[in-house]
Amino acid sequence: MTDSAKFTAKIKEKHWDIRYEKELLALWDKEKVYEFKYEKGKPIFSIDTPPPYASGSWHVGAAAHYAQIDMIARYFRMRGYAVYFPFGVDRNGLPVEVQVEKQIGKRAYEIPREEFIRLCSEFLDRVEKEIIYIAYRLGLSADLKNYYKTDSPEYRALTQATFIELWKRGLIYESEQPVIWCPGCKTTLAESEVEYIEKETYLNYIRFKVKETDENIIVATTRPELLCTCAAIIFNPKDERYRSLEGKHAIVPIYKHEVPILAHPYANPEFGTGLVMLCSFGDQADVRLFRELQLKAKMAINPDGTLNEVAGPYKGLKVSEAREKIVRDLERQGYLVKREVIRHRVPVCWRSKDPIEFVPMREFFLKQLEFKEELRKVVNKITFYPPRAKKMLLDWIDSLSIDWPISRRRFYGTEIPIWYCKKCGTPHLPEPGNYYRTWKDKPPFSKCRKCGSTEFVGETRVFDTWMDSSISPLFILKYMRDYDFFRNAFPCTLRPQGYDIIRTWLYYTLLRVYQLTGKPAFRYVRISGMGLDEKGEAMHKSKGNIVPPIPVIDKYGADSLRFWAASEAKLGEDYRFSEAKIKSANLFLTKLWNIARFISRFPRVNENEDFKLLPLDLMVFGVLNDLIREYHDSFSKLDPFIPATSIRYFTWNFFASHYIEAVKPRAYNTLRIYSEVEQKGAWFTLYRVLEIILKLLAPITPFITDAIWRRLFSQESIHKQRLPEPNPEWDTEYKELKDEFMNFNASIWRYKKEIGLALSSELNTIVFAPPNLRPFEKDLKAMHKIRELRFTQPPSNAREIGPKVYVLEQ
Repeated sequence: MTDSAKFTAKIKEKHWDIRYEKELLALWDKEKVYEFKYEKGKPIFSIDTPPPYASGSWHVGAAAHYAQIDMIARYFRMRGYAVYFPFGVDRNGLPVEVQVEKQIGKRAYEIPREEFIRLCSEFLDRVEKEIIYIAYRLGLSADLKNYYKTDSPEYRALTQATFIELWKRGLIYESEQPVIWCPGCKTTLAESEVEYIEKETYLNYIRFKVKETDENIIVATTRPELLCTCAAIIFNPKDERYRSLEGKHAIVPIYKHEVPILAHPYANPEFGTGLVMLCSFGDQADVRLFRELQLKAKMAINPDGTLNEVAGPYKGLKVSEAREKIVRDLERQGYLVKREVIRHRVPVCWRSKDPIEFVPMREFFLKQLEFKEELRKVVNKITFYPPRAKKMLLDWIDSLSIDWPISRRRFYGTEIPIWYCKKCGTPHLPEPGNYYRTWKDKPPFSKCRKCGSTEFVGETRVFDTWMDSSISPLFILKYMRDYDFFRNAFPCTLRPQGYDIIRTWLYYTLLRVYQLTGKPAFRYVRISGMGLDEKGEAMHKSKGNIVPPIPVIDKYGADSLRFWAASEAKLGEDYRFSEAKIKSANLFLTKLWNIARFISRFPRVNENEDFKLLPLDLMVFGVLNDLIREYHDSFSKLDPFIPATSIRYFTWNFFASHYIEAVKPRAYNTLRIYSEVEQKGAWFTLYRVLEIILKLLAPITPFITDAIWRRLFSQESIHKQRLPEPNPEWDTEYKELKDEFMNFNASIWRYKKEIGLALSSELNTIVFAPPNLRPFEKDLKAMHKIRELRFTQPPSNAREIGPKVYVLEQ
């Protein structure tokens, strides 16, 4: 078979059409390609897939994040692992409440509780539907038909069961103490729920009188509205300016009460005047110092963010209003020395962005401070990718200063499962296993175990949303519900997530799972960067820079978005959305389709047929061997970046542009200069290289690879195949000649263009090539139609047209 006209492509479609993606989605469902089958005793590769929060639809950055996780799942599935890839939707907590409050223009406490819960649930249903569709359209091989919801009775029952267990172990306690409080959301926050924003504010220099000497001292503060709660003035013991003040007393302006002047290393001599007033409470440091110095606290701020009677004439004002009014009064009364504008880190609520306050509240706390050292040991048993992410977690653990307040005065969350005896107040916890709505349901017991009373009052508070989210690996591995499965699958193999929730989802999960099981929750933790807009800014609805994924998928296909997601940034680094790069990914997929269609012209040669591989074939196989090694090394470290970029380079820049161009004369053999076994060697190589490329690409671009695979190799999905391993027989010295081979080709193409000759035209000159390219002589002459090719030292009058490439022009 030598006439090129006889070679007809088996792939009939001339172009890759993204409409095929939807056909494949339906086919995968029908064939149950990704169905997880539990076999007792067989190792499981389990993924604690981040349950996306249903407060808003995904943008392309989020879609890219989940696509990367899917690539890891697909890689290990094709390595022969039993991949357990559940999917969930996070539906508890403050974020949805904030969204619903914005929609209805009312606060949650302004309407009946059940009505507000219904509105939250309906909102979540709408957003959840969009998220699941995006995940499906992206080609996620997770179990999207049986996804879990964190507000389902089953999930909430497990949250309550774990709370009951920790209560029995003495790790839960209730206490009234200053907590981080959001006046806007009217709830307690954990340290992890506080964000810091840079903001311009005034540093106010205020004159205090020293009682014993009648001298003036100047104290600088950003919180003059808390003068009424000032309990001490401190200076650094090393600050020579104020040593004489130790033991004396200052008179607080406007309020006239006396406070001690103390030496303490917390005071920074470089900030303001070096004198600091301690108030109850301006920040977390105030809370700590009040305890340490045994100062008496006076609370001036109400839970709604207004000042109370302790503030005297400023009672009823909001904090910001009181701040400006007291500054005016200080100035009028001669106490204000000056004001200067500074950039200040202001702590705000992570959801409402309201400035937080410290307010005494009676809350439930989960002990965490006493576990800090044990958690450090747990963290060191887990492998982190990238490794630097471990330090971020350890730094957070080191920074913790209070136990975790786990109760919230909100509505849309898992109820704290406690009923109190109406007569004596004794708390009663139910047996674990059911979901209890304590504010609504009747208690599952008839009388108080202490006093015998038959009347109870249910707890109205709910859990911090991270109490739910932190048990996700326990829930998916059927903790307390399927002992055999849990024993076989625990610990969870992989936690993939963004660095933005290291201090919340990752930390709380490790804490809770360790407290319940005494073991690390995961074997591996994968920390990814953030998806940003084209300017490098985070995508937020308020900024108007959200890029939704579905229009991008509809235009370029899911595979294009996925390939961009894999090749845009190394693991752990932020990545920018770029439509131009998604378009470039689409061009690569088009190139892949064209390569496959070209190869489909030729018969496929099997291993047991008689064929001969030439050095050119061994060169491409050797280079492919190295690619396979690099691919597995990177994917085993959970990073698809190098695989994506290396496959693209190999496929387009080397295989298509150089090997295929070089092997075409042998594949067609129009001039009959090759033997039949040499021709078959070309066919074998073309198909085998394509087969390996498709398998390597399958986890990254599952649609086009399966489409080509089914047309050329098998009706069984490519996703049911095993990934290739390096073939030692392909490791020959020829692979070392790749760069010189490519340089030679580029030199000839450039020279032909320079002299106005078509690349397909004959070159009637003598060409001198590097001697080590002699094994490729026959293929190079046929490829470039060179009249005479020599591998000797060129004469002095030869012209150099490229590195070690010369022509002797006639």
